[in-house]
Amino acid sequence: MTMKSDTHPFKPVAIVDGVRTPFAKAFGKLADVSAADLGTHTVSESLRRCGLSPEAVDQVIFGNVAGPADSANIARVIALKAGVPHTQIAHTVNRNCASGMESLLAACAAISHGDANTIVAGGTESMSQIPLLVPNDATKLWGRLAKAKSLMARLSVLKDFRPRHFTPVPAIQLGLTDPVSGMNMGETAELLAREYHISRREQDEFAVGSHAKASQTQERCFFSGEIAPMPLHDGTTFDKDDGIRHGQSLEQLARLRPIFAKDGTVTAGNSCQVTDGAAAMLLSSQKGLERFSRAPLGYITGFAIAGCDPRRMGLGPVYAVAKLMKQTGMTFDDFELIELNEAFAAQVIACERAMASREFAEKELGQSEPVGELPMDRVNIHGGAIALGHPVGTTGTRIVLTLLRALRESGKRRGLATLCVGGGQGVAIVVETA
Repeated sequence: MTMKSDTHPFKPVAIVDGVRTPFAKAFGKLADVSAADLGTHTVSESLRRCGLSPEAVDQVIFGNVAGPADSANIARVIALKAGVPHTQIAHTVNRNCASGMESLLAACAAISHGDANTIVAGGTESMSQIPLLVPNDATKLWGRLAKAKSLMARLSVLKDFRPRHFTPVPAIQLGLTDPVSGMNMGETAELLAREYHISRREQDEFAVGSHAKASQTQERCFFSGEIAPMPLHDGTTFDKDDGIRHGQSLEQLARLRPIFAKDGTVTAGNSCQVTDGAAAMLLSSQKGLERFSRAPLGYITGFAIAGCDPRRMGLGPVYAVAKLMKQTGMTFDDFELIELNEAFAAQVIACERAMASREFAEKELGQSEPVGELPMDRVNIHGGAIALGHPVGTTGTRIVLTLLRALRESGKRRGLATLCVGGGQGVAIVVETA
């Protein structure tokens, strides 16, 4: 099929292979590894797996949300650290939670337009290293202090400091709050839980299922096929996702308190984990595939991006999948496996119900028929972000990589990867095996 965007149709683009770091709970195993170093590791390992030298890379495109102050264009930093020649270009993309997908789509566009044959694209995020900030009035005081020349001038500024000026503002908290709606991401999940009458038990049951599937998958070493073990500063090697709770039970989750509303149902246990990690994939034109001795992992063959109310950002996949189906004529019957990012259990369940709703289709999508019954037995068969974590700039790449590998392992052909996006958007990508 021909891939479609809002403006440019272009042909399928090959994904030769890809890797990711193991995902680590924030402030844990990868806390001291920068987002740039995480990304560099995945670029180097992707090239190694594909048997390609850094000199053969035309571009590097990386998704990142937090934007480290010391790596303004983090894709460029990653490219150079990975040995890609300085004559080759690199740029960073940010579509919030879909940044890791946006990098893949940007690579597809460049290859389809003939601007490149070989691109490494991916995403990286160190949520541990998102900084603490000082309040704006404190920033002004520090600025005045820096300009003060004499001792008396400095003392004059120092007397204006108050204890509140030394209270840090967590940048991660600001980043997870939508400035338009004023709601943080957990509050949007609470809204959907109320709107779609999703109980606490339903959410906890979904979370238990995510951990159980991820646990089984890890035990049979499926994830090992996509993980590039990460050397740590202490001389050890980190090689397994550490957010999976083996033996997670409903009873354990039931003890957790709601964290976004006093009488709410969304808890830390039925939400995605705050996580560090990176992923990268090597994309190629059809002509560029001649240099590889094996068939590619698969192809990106279609996509759609849609906007929605920021207060209901979790429904982004519904809008994006509806748009994709309208463009392609596909239905859920055409997808043998599906990855739908688990920002929150309530959000995934809300998407399931909205997709099946004729009322939603008529009111929100302007169509007479619902999107369809989401086949939950084909969704996130290896678990999702509730168990694995959600390094926001990375996840979009991770779910495409996992999906293609799952299709290949099971001898299936076509899959759908989709996620919601903070700020009110959704992205859906069609992939097919080679």
